[in-house]
Amino acid sequence: MGKADSISEGSPLLANGVPPVAPPLPGPATTSYRQKGLVKDGRCSCVNAAVRDLWDRLFDEACGADVTINTDNGGILYAHASILGMSSPVMKGMLKQTRGRGRWQSISIRGVPHDAVRVFIRFLYSSCYEQEDMDEFAVPMLVLSHVFVIPHLKRVCEHHLEHGLLTIDNVIDVFQLALLCDAPRLTLICHRMILKNFKAVANNEGWKAMKKSHPILEKEILESVTEADTRQKQRVRRLNEKKIYLQLYEAMEALVHICRDGCRTIGPYDKILKEDQAPCKYEACKGLELLVRHFAGCKLRAPGGCTHCKRMWQLLELHSRLCADSDICRVPLCRNFKDRIKKQSKKDEMKWRILVRKILRAKGIGKAPFF
Repeated sequence: MGKADSISEGSPLLANGVPPVAPPLPGPATTSYRQKGLVKDGRCSCVNAAVRDLWDRLFDEACGADVTINTDNGGILYAHASILGMSSPVMKGMLKQTRGRGRWQSISIRGVPHDAVRVFIRFLYSSCYEQEDMDEFAVPMLVLSHVFVIPHLKRVCEHHLEHGLLTIDNVIDVFQLALLCDAPRLTLICHRMILKNFKAVANNEGWKAMKKSHPILEKEILESVTEADTRQKQRVRRLNEKKIYLQLYEAMEALVHICRDGCRTIGPYDKILKEDQAPCKYEACKGLELLVRHFAGCKLRAPGGCTHCKRMWQLLELHSRLCADSDICRVPLCRNFKDRIKKQSKKDEMKWRILVRKILRAKGIGKAPFF
């Protein structure tokens, strides 16, 4: 070790007992070949725009082409077997079947427009496309990318359909196509759009055609619509129930506030009330005040004799089940209801427990008693 040891021993940092500073962490990897004119794509490579233009020219000018591609209406495109075979395993298999029949090999791509096939083959060369071409041929391009197993083109087509090209008029067609082309994300997006706009979708030509050609798929969509509608109704019902439970909780707060502190014109007998005091923060106070005044003066106050009084009896009993200590509670009849609970039937007791649990759950509170 020799020299290194002598240097370490003579270091002023070690002499003073101070450990040496650690070297800096390595930064992100950089490349020395990044030059002007290079465009970094989504992967770890740099592609010169001129190279892409070169591949486009190779396709457009068909220099050295050895494959003819037959399309609908007698259209013919020229390409290179090596490029097609490296881009698509399906095309590689098709070209093997035509090998040995002369210099030119021939394959057919039918069922989609000639221009769509041209845009598709160009993408195999340079991974480029014009925006207007994708807007026009996204659907047939999705089919071709699935048939010839071009995953990156398939993702591009799905992205364009998901972001702007999917409409009420074509959603049924794209939905069926997504199922056939094994595009689960696009299938889900189409399905959600159908459920959200079902009335409009059910009136277009795509839906009518699907009813004739795929009645089972129509039945499944209708079942999904019914399930979604049921879930929506259940969600609304739960929200309404939660709103009622929160209102009951607010009424309990207001009742304790009136009986303990007093509120403007109503309160305990030993409390001096001021009508000009600040507005009450409890929204339920005003309605509860009217109910308390009615309860105090009603001649049919017995339970079951008056609808308003019956409601007041229920609020008082509910409070007693939420009250932490009836000995110091200022709410009337709190102790009486506590004693009455012991004599209630199990059925009534269970109903009140469920109600209290739901009220506290709606408010996000663990368990009673609370007040």
